[in-house]
Amino acid sequence: MRAPAIRVENLGKMYRIGGPVERYRTFRDTVAQSVAGLGRRVRSWFGGENGAAPKYETIWALKDVSFEVQPGEVVGIIGRNGAGKSTLLKILSRITEPTTGRVEIRGRVGSLLEVGTGFHPELTGRENVYLNGAILGMKRAEVDQKFDEIVAFAEIEKFIDTPVKHYSSGMYVRLAFSVAAHLDTDILLVDEVLSVGDAGFQRKCLTKMGGVTTAGKTVLFVSHNLTAIRSLCNRVLYLSSGKIVADGAANSVVNEYLRASEGCEEDSDLTKKPYLCTSSSAKGPFLKTAWFAIEEGKPVLTVADSVQGIFIVDRNGYKGKLALGWYLLARDEQIVFNSVSGFTEVSGPQVVFRCNVPGRLLNDESYTVRVQVIEENWRVVDDVRHVGILRVADGERPSGYMGKWGGVVRPALKWSVSSTDGEARPDVG
Repeated sequence: MRAPAIRVENLGKMYRIGGPVERYRTFRDTVAQSVAGLGRRVRSWFGGENGAAPKYETIWALKDVSFEVQPGEVVGIIGRNGAGKSTLLKILSRITEPTTGRVEIRGRVGSLLEVGTGFHPELTGRENVYLNGAILGMKRAEVDQKFDEIVAFAEIEKFIDTPVKHYSSGMYVRLAFSVAAHLDTDILLVDEVLSVGDAGFQRKCLTKMGGVTTAGKTVLFVSHNLTAIRSLCNRVLYLSSGKIVADGAANSVVNEYLRASEGCEEDSDLTKKPYLCTSSSAKGPFLKTAWFAIEEGKPVLTVADSVQGIFIVDRNGYKGKLALGWYLLARDEQIVFNSVSGFTEVSGPQVVFRCNVPGRLLNDESYTVRVQVIEENWRVVDDVRHVGILRVADGERPSGYMGKWGGVVRPALKWSVSSTDGEARPDVG
């Protein structure tokens, strides 16, 4: 059995928060402070002045982290902002030292952590390619060999001999990513750098990363792009508050992260797999329960799945007919659509409304749900503006594109393609 490419044991990183800001010190100040510090320590030995250092508030960015990565394994790292993902990669890259624990790495390491680090604005693009390549550990012969490929990938051939201070921000990051992406390494550490440039360049970056992961290199990939994580990684580590809370197959761990991110609780009388989070604050005088159910056994709702909305309304003593309407809203409160049921003909103290939303309509997004209960004269008798969050996850994409699709909806439209001779070739989008 081969030794692991990366072994991490009980890793911890503590940072100090606050404290006085040090002013600029001369050499005389430094000598005087050293002598004074020595005097305090001598006095403390004889029971005099307490020589203890001042106390500061501390925080553990990582705590008791342990895992192994085998050669050729592609591991994604996910978690909310501040979970410790970037700190972990900086320790593995030897940018910062751990407070506790140890790390063993076998092989040459390349890092794509902060795109553009080491670029000098007064130098040309050509000069910065060689400078940045040297900073990243490439020899001049390697840069010579890959120079044309680097420039072509960045799509800035015309401006390669122009100082980068005249580049747009997009040109700057494209060139920087291109240099880092062409590193010849055994282990590659990638921290959220696939969001550079425009949509077309992002596709190139994702394709390049896909080629790296199929070339047998060991990759640790930090990203909030869960579609790319699912597509590129066969294993995922989920970090929360500096600790690993899940380590396993990509789909399983990503699904767990999505559920935790929305605060969902799997609890319902009518279905085992609700996916809309509800709370007591979401209830009104008529509306008692609202959630969306997907096919039993499915862990999450994806763009390809149909989903059933289930709403339980208490008549609350009302004898007439009732209807239910609900709004689906995007993050910016833009209404995606509004649907209203017919007025009820059923009797009983409670009414259950059900509504089916077809698959391949909603986008990979979190939507807010608003529900209204309406009486026969179209007067709204209950209006719950925030019932919960409907989270739709991305699914497999036959096209191979892994970037974010634009728009609040993502319908699958039927297409036909024909040549100029008029011969139709049906296709389904």
